[in-house]
Amino acid sequence: MPSLKDLRNRIASVKATQKITKAMQMVAAAKLRRAQEAAESARPYAERMGRVLANIAGSMAGAEGAPALMTGTGRDETHLLVVFTAERGLAGAFNASITRLARDDARRLVAQGKTVKIFLVGKKGYDLMRREFSSLIVERMDFRAVKQISFAEAQSVAAKVLDRFNAGDFDVATIYYSRFRSVIQQIPTAQRLIPVDLPAGNGSQQSNGAVYEYEPSEEEILADLLPRNMAVQIFRALLENAASEQGARMSAMDSATRNAGEMIEGLTLSYNRQRQAQITKELIEIISGAEAL
Repeated sequence: MPSLKDLRNRIASVKATQKITKAMQMVAAAKLRRAQEAAESARPYAERMGRVLANIAGSMAGAEGAPALMTGTGRDETHLLVVFTAERGLAGAFNASITRLARDDARRLVAQGKTVKIFLVGKKGYDLMRREFSSLIVERMDFRAVKQISFAEAQSVAAKVLDRFNAGDFDVATIYYSRFRSVIQQIPTAQRLIPVDLPAGNGSQQSNGAVYEYEPSEEEILADLLPRNMAVQIFRALLENAASEQGARMSAMDSATRNAGEMIEGLTLSYNRQRQAQITKELIEIISGAEAL
């Protein structure tokens, strides 16, 4: 049984931890609002970009001049998995849920005889996947020095993916991130990046009865829009991840704070009982000594 001094020290230690988790919860709550606004603002732009591409690509489907980013290489042998995770932990199951989805897909593809390559963006993703898939990791990036994610970071990731695709390094690319729904719910998501995953039902140049003619040609427009769309989708994934990370951290720190409070109550109860028992024992010894005299 721990002594009274040990219990006092442990109570003081848990109280110090509780202060830290409470402070982290408040910081995450402050960052969450800005991150959520940024993620929600990026969604309409990314979705509209997809609809525009689908509209333009309608007449290009099956054409010989269709860009490779839209049609792919025609093969399905080599897959690049681009996994976005956070740079820091203490965010509950946020990082683990994303890497779990990527690991499951990697195992499935390997079982099918496909070649899998992994591109990790974020320190925690590398920490979680290097043990099982170290031989499949072809590139990794982290943004620990970046305070706030901007479009420049998305462009740098898109440029590396595009360079590998142009070099014939893979046939299909998929990004993995966590889509923000609420503070207590973040949804691990896999989205195909190459060939571009166009919205269903929009592969036509007609919208609400209107017919569009494009100048310059569709090929030239797609040659510019497809790489830009890749950067836009990656930027959206980064913003969704940022909001999901803060939401997950806020929930995790709230749970940790409440658990610390419950632990303090239990330790205080044990301390009071042990102290009361010790006082009672001393009184009994005093009374027994007095009676003996």
